[in-house]
Amino acid sequence: MNSNTVRLLTVLNVVHSKRAISEVDTTTSIKSIKKKKLQTTETTVSQTVVTSLRQEEKVSQDTAPAVASEMDVEVSEDDDQHELHFGATSEFLSSVPNESLQSLEWTQHASTSTLLGGMTELVPTSAPKNVKTTSPVLISRLKGPHEAKKSALPEAQRKIQDEFFALLSSYQDIFFSRTELHILSDLRDAATLHVLNHVMKIRRRILKNNEKVAHEKDVGSQSDIRDQGFTRPSILILLPFRNSALRWLNSLISHMPGMQVENHSRFTSEFSLPSDAIDKLTSAAPGVYPEDHVETFGGNIDDDFRIGLKLTRKSIKIFSEFFKSDIIIASPFGLRRVIEQEKNGDFLSSIEVLVIDQLDVLTMQNWDHLEYVLSHVNRLPEESHDTDFSRIKPWYLDGHASYLRQSILLSPYETPEMKALFNRQFSNVAGKLRLRKSWPPVKVPEGVQQNFVKFESSNPQTEPDQRFEYFTTQLLPSVFKSAVQSANTVIFVPSYFDFVRVRRYLKELPEMSLAVLFEESSNQDISRARQAFFSGNKSFLLTTERFHFFRRYKLRGIRNIIFYALPEHPQFYTEFLSFPFLDEGVDAADVTCRALFSKYDALRLERIVGTEAVLNLINSP
Repeated sequence: MNSNTVRLLTVLNVVHSKRAISEVDTTTSIKSIKKKKLQTTETTVSQTVVTSLRQEEKVSQDTAPAVASEMDVEVSEDDDQHELHFGATSEFLSSVPNESLQSLEWTQHASTSTLLGGMTELVPTSAPKNVKTTSPVLISRLKGPHEAKKSALPEAQRKIQDEFFALLSSYQDIFFSRTELHILSDLRDAATLHVLNHVMKIRRRILKNNEKVAHEKDVGSQSDIRDQGFTRPSILILLPFRNSALRWLNSLISHMPGMQVENHSRFTSEFSLPSDAIDKLTSAAPGVYPEDHVETFGGNIDDDFRIGLKLTRKSIKIFSEFFKSDIIIASPFGLRRVIEQEKNGDFLSSIEVLVIDQLDVLTMQNWDHLEYVLSHVNRLPEESHDTDFSRIKPWYLDGHASYLRQSILLSPYETPEMKALFNRQFSNVAGKLRLRKSWPPVKVPEGVQQNFVKFESSNPQTEPDQRFEYFTTQLLPSVFKSAVQSANTVIFVPSYFDFVRVRRYLKELPEMSLAVLFEESSNQDISRARQAFFSGNKSFLLTTERFHFFRRYKLRGIRNIIFYALPEHPQFYTEFLSFPFLDEGVDAADVTCRALFSKYDALRLERIVGTEAVLNLINSP
């Protein structure tokens, strides 16, 4: 921790110990606060940083008594899990010694299977076992619409929603790595309900406390109230495309019927396709395109967006300024652009719930954008932004917000990058949950012989080099020796970095007749390469997982398939093995398939051969 940060925390903790005596200019920046000289004892403090709460929330406007009663829950505030977790004196944070926070160690144990799959819980080893927990409690304003929506669902969907909402309400981190297509909308509805419930509880408490402060000012008394973060936004939802944001916002709105939605027409216009555009994915007959492809790419797939949502007593305002918003919905790329342009990410300083949906799609984009955005979440802000520091919760002032933030990761499968993100970057002292279902073996055309070729690798760092060496010295020479296998052969390479290396090597081979398809190929290049391979003018076709992910073309002329590495998406394996049968007169015995793997490919391999068979392959000689 640098000296400026230490000085800032010291100043803020002085504010912590005494209420404000006089106000200073609200434009004072935290940078200037850092420079203030501290007195040696608290009794010499003559002035601390106090500013008025955001102007739009004056008692005379949005803080009428009716608001507080309208947002009441049906239990005592002190018994609500939200208050136990995020209260001024968090039960969970106080249960872990401060010296343990920087190097949390985790105890892991598996729970019984649920409707959502097997569950593994990780809790800080230093945390006591008697921390209080309660059942999820809904704001009464949300309860009626939620019950009405649930009543229209089949029982199985209701149970999934209830169970997922209960897990979310624990405020533990959650990594759900099997979000199957048929439950996506149910999970999204539960998550949006949780997000709204969280925001409304925050607003409810602040509005009630505004009343209290106004009353005490009239009678000349003063209480120590801690109910805020550095900035207003408390929810961050990261998504890959605009079509995803459209689904999430529609789900949010559905929980609050009758609310005025400001700028809804503009939002729909900007996040949908133009009215005169025809979406070939959603308008095609069922079965023409894979369901997951339609779900991901149907609609507006622009990946540069960010919007703020502000909740008031009667309305949801879309496109509100970030510092006046409760919820931020954005793509990692769009949010990174804002942070870099403004050279400021203070609006992410007080995020309490982080949701990252469609992680599988984000891995096909630029993972660095996601890591960049996450590095700015819960940082100490650089400026004050009209914050009333006398009402900031102590654990914000101590720089401990990241230890209470709830992070929710949703993906149809798990990758090493996702696993590392969950294990290393998230440190919620309430614990972490991994929800995971077992995988059945994928279905492939009957009679196709699948050969899984294991190569030895000593460690993850050298594994790419060892894979390349095995491919070039063992597998490829055996292919060239066979007249059958050295024609009509597709080489599938998941990683772009591996693709660049393999392409360079293959192009230098005199005997190689190669066509190439990758994500940067133009439509003309794609048409030319597909035709050359299908007609036999090119014997080999080199392609990438990203190309197939974004284009999903059906490739004809394949008889032999080499997986340089197994695809992350298990359905891609199935699709490539079915492509030879697009041509007439192809027998299963005519198709060969070889897939390279090492012990570090366990997650990919499991999704293809199944949970029961993966250990036998990984442990084989």
